[in-house]
Amino acid sequence: MYHISPLQVERLKYSPKLPVILANSLKTIELVENERTTAIGDVEALRALFPNTFGQPNLSFKAGMTNKNEAYRVGVVLSGGPASGGHNVILGLFDALKSLNPDNKLLGFKKGPGGIVDNDVMEITAEIADRFRNTGGFDIIMSGRTKIESDEQFIACLKNCEALGLKALLVIGGDDSNTNAALLAEYFRAKGSSVNVIGAPKTIDGDLKNEQIEASFGFDTACKTYAELVGNIARDAISSVKYWHFIKLMGRSASHIALEVGLQTQANLTLIGEEVKAKSQTLQQVVQQVAEVVAQRSKQGKQYGVILIPEGLIEFIPEVGRLISNLNDSMAHHEAEFNALGDNEVQLAYVITLLDQADADLFKSLPLNIQMQLIAERDPHGNVQVSLIETERLLSEMVLNHLAAMKAKGQYSGKCTVVHHFFGYEGRCAAPSNFDADYAYGLGTVACCLINQGKTGYIACLKELHLAAESWVPMGIPLTSMMNMEKRHGKDKPVIRKALVELDGAPFKTYTKYRTTWAIEDAYIFPGPIQYFGPSSVADAKTISLNLEKNAK
Repeated sequence: MYHISPLQVERLKYSPKLPVILANSLKTIELVENERTTAIGDVEALRALFPNTFGQPNLSFKAGMTNKNEAYRVGVVLSGGPASGGHNVILGLFDALKSLNPDNKLLGFKKGPGGIVDNDVMEITAEIADRFRNTGGFDIIMSGRTKIESDEQFIACLKNCEALGLKALLVIGGDDSNTNAALLAEYFRAKGSSVNVIGAPKTIDGDLKNEQIEASFGFDTACKTYAELVGNIARDAISSVKYWHFIKLMGRSASHIALEVGLQTQANLTLIGEEVKAKSQTLQQVVQQVAEVVAQRSKQGKQYGVILIPEGLIEFIPEVGRLISNLNDSMAHHEAEFNALGDNEVQLAYVITLLDQADADLFKSLPLNIQMQLIAERDPHGNVQVSLIETERLLSEMVLNHLAAMKAKGQYSGKCTVVHHFFGYEGRCAAPSNFDADYAYGLGTVACCLINQGKTGYIACLKELHLAAESWVPMGIPLTSMMNMEKRHGKDKPVIRKALVELDGAPFKTYTKYRTTWAIEDAYIFPGPIQYFGPSSVADAKTISLNLEKNAK
């Protein structure tokens, strides 16, 4: 028997809010072609790689004449790690398709892009859809991290999509997944196929954004979930008046989550990887920065505090980032030789021979467990799995050693007892906030409009997100306009550029304005759990970062 919680019962009843133009009949939607686009870098290289889809115009929406809609089929796939709102993207697409023509069908490829290659597919019916409205997770069709890159995979995808009679495929994913969507769109078009490909912006990390994409769905919910936990820990710290909590937060390539949670909770210190890199700080300098905050609070009798650490911090430290980059390249070129070595000691010795002297010295100076984590199995893109590196433990161990040295010199007399946390999976599948429920549902509806008008190589977009949902502005943005060339697996490849924390942006400037005070004082804020009901100022609240970026109160 299928059981759900009382909260789920209420959330299933929630009707996501839509922009006015999308709340009316979708049969009257017309797309307006605006300026033609280019790319954010490596324009000529991308133009050559995407001759059929490069340079398309941005699309805006307007009400027009009523159109007759013949029935058709659409495929959808969830790609990469889960993010709250994924179900609502699918259901926004489902409802929109049915509103255009009740005979339209939505087919879900199961377990990620591998489901397209293997033709593992299911029809999403009304009965299935109604069980997943406003719920977290990706379990309606599940997800996966298969990267479509071989000729055989592209051929299989085209064959299966055409055999199913699809008009279009919606790829819901992050920057790498939407890069794959762009490649599929180009491949299908080059082969003369009528199957179109559209993307939707997903990632809790918040690094899929630019001038057009103001936020990825899932970021709002993840940050609010983590902020609740951090607030609870901060309350415990001032209640128990002991323990320094070193908290690592998800965000491998950018520090958006750490910054947002820091703003929401006013933790004593939030390390921002982008700042560390810009200042060319060494690992020892980062350690000293943390130790100084611990020592300053100790002078006030406060032997406790909260430190927030972005998951990808270790890559932002220039000397460590260079080591990891060189490791990625070296291991990509010597993968077979490395894998043939079964013993850990032999593997470590072999890896050291692949590094220059500076990298080798740094690698050997790291604790053995960190060394092993750096040479562990790579992710599907050939990179170190940074989430497996226990940065919070590495940092706290080095901070304790630094404090011991300070104590020996008479510069510190306090006590620092450390507790470690890693908040990652806790935030990926939470029931979506009202913002993410509305935003994701709207993205699915926008995707349907793009599909209905026969567009390909676009990502669904909603702008002016700081406003009420009814005032959001739907658009279609060419995927190639967000791309540049980057080195992956030792080769230059087209990718959607990740958005890093901007050090001259309003969110980071706001943090720097207050961080000295927050470091010393117990200025903690306790956000509490996500609110789904009540005043709009609470239930529909946006992230602090988004409001600051849009200069909204």
